[in-house]
Amino acid sequence: MAAGGGAAFWVANLAISRTRIAAEYRAALSISYWPMIGASLAGGLLIGLLVSYGLLRFYDRIPTASPVTKAVILCVLVLIMATVALGLPATRATSGDAWRYFLIGTLINLIRILALGVAVGWLY
Repeated sequence: MAAGGGAAFWVANLAISRTRIAAEYRAALSISYWPMIGASLAGGLLIGLLVSYGLLRFYDRIPTASPVTKAVILCVLVLIMATVALGLPATRATSGDAWRYFLIGTLINLIRILALGVAVGWLY
């Protein structure tokens, strides 16, 4: 489940990274393309492992019936933690449109993490 979720995260990241707005976001935060692709694979595997573990460990405690919905709920928690821990400090380093880049980064993470959650839930 973790590998499938990590793969979904990475594929979503690869698709998003080809857009013009993602290129602008990377330029504003001085993020290199190829290291970002590699880091997204490692990050996706780590998040996939955490969500898979949480789904297996706390399956009965999550209030919905569908495993996909349960995995997405866990992913929303991961998204909130990632936004607070990574998104806010990264946008503070930029000058100018900090809030714009914060929202772009949050949207990119939302797409990637939800893809991971759907994949983990489906594989469960």
